[in-house]
Amino acid sequence: MSQIEESIEGAELSTHKIPPLLLVDAPSPIKLGLPDVDLSTASAPSTKSMTPTNLNPSELNPPEVQKIVVEHIVRSEDKPSHSHPALRLRTFSGKIPRPYSEVDYDTWRSHVDLMMKDTSVSDLERTRRILESFLVPASDVIKHLGPEAPPTAYLQMLDPAFATVEDGEELFVRFMGTLQDSGEKPSTYLQRLQVALGNAVRRGGVAAQDSDKHLLRQFCRGCWDNVLLTDLHLEQKKQNPPSFAELLLLLRTEEDRQEAKVMRMKQHLGATKQKAVSHVQSVYDCGETQAESDVSSIHELRKQVAVLKSQLTSLMKKKKTTSSKRETSKMTETQKPDHANTETNLPSHKGTTSKPKPWYCFRCGEDGHIVATCESDANPALVAAKRKELRQRQQLWEAQNVPISPLN
Repeated sequence: MSQIEESIEGAELSTHKIPPLLLVDAPSPIKLGLPDVDLSTASAPSTKSMTPTNLNPSELNPPEVQKIVVEHIVRSEDKPSHSHPALRLRTFSGKIPRPYSEVDYDTWRSHVDLMMKDTSVSDLERTRRILESFLVPASDVIKHLGPEAPPTAYLQMLDPAFATVEDGEELFVRFMGTLQDSGEKPSTYLQRLQVALGNAVRRGGVAAQDSDKHLLRQFCRGCWDNVLLTDLHLEQKKQNPPSFAELLLLLRTEEDRQEAKVMRMKQHLGATKQKAVSHVQSVYDCGETQAESDVSSIHELRKQVAVLKSQLTSLMKKKKTTSSKRETSKMTETQKPDHANTETNLPSHKGTTSKPKPWYCFRCGEDGHIVATCESDANPALVAAKRKELRQRQQLWEAQNVPISPLN
């Protein structure tokens, strides 16, 4: 028993020789470079040499050990902040029309305001995010500002260029003239009203505490669904209007209920219609008879086209023969001598008993036909020459046949 007690006392004394370290709740073990002590093999000192000693705090926690522990704690605390990447702002270029991948300036400005309220973001980081979110041509406005400029300087340059500059009263008048479009849901119309009213409130056209009241009044005025207004009792809520979120929830709930009812009605009526439809084979037979009738009508049309073609070819042949005869007659007339033509064209005094009449066509000037049967092109020059010749013949006939009255 005495040997056991001596071994226990020796183990306790050996533990007191190791200086106690500062206990720190660190995520990973720290190696301080101290020599490892094997308590099982260490020889227990005698009780005679053991005397109680008083140690200083610097001896218990050396400065080197404290420095290593503090650096390890600081590094472990910095790791979670680097694990989350910094959020980037949406891009904005100021192009009109606005591209689909970009946001408008009001939305971009609200994100910047949220970033400006974040105290964990430095001014240099804010400036970097603003520059990364801008594209041409909006980036040209702030190009002359360097990266050392504060974020407020960028906002002072951007607000006059891209922010809403309309008067608050004009925006409120526009809000009062916003009505529900054709086919637009009431909930979508309410959201459009909220955007217009928000612009008016931001520009000072209406007080912010009266926004819910004006929103409900304009919605009741511009919404064309009177059944919806009656079911939700919105006219009675004008004195104590609900907020935008509450009103939007009421509208969407009512729209979903109506859509579900319409869907059930279509399914029910569609099922009854399917039962009423029958005799599909009869419809197919009607299609065959219709096709047969179409084929017969096509054959008849082809026959008529063939008859018309034959008639047209015969007419063309007749026209060619008449034109050839006219050409031959012209050739014979040109081959006759001039004295023969003058003899035939200018009749003698002995044979003529009536005044000369027109013998040519008034359209083409050729002989042998009249205007009603003329198929040639108009020839005004030849007609004028024939008319002149007719006048000469009539004057000659009058000079030869009209008696001269005696002088008194």
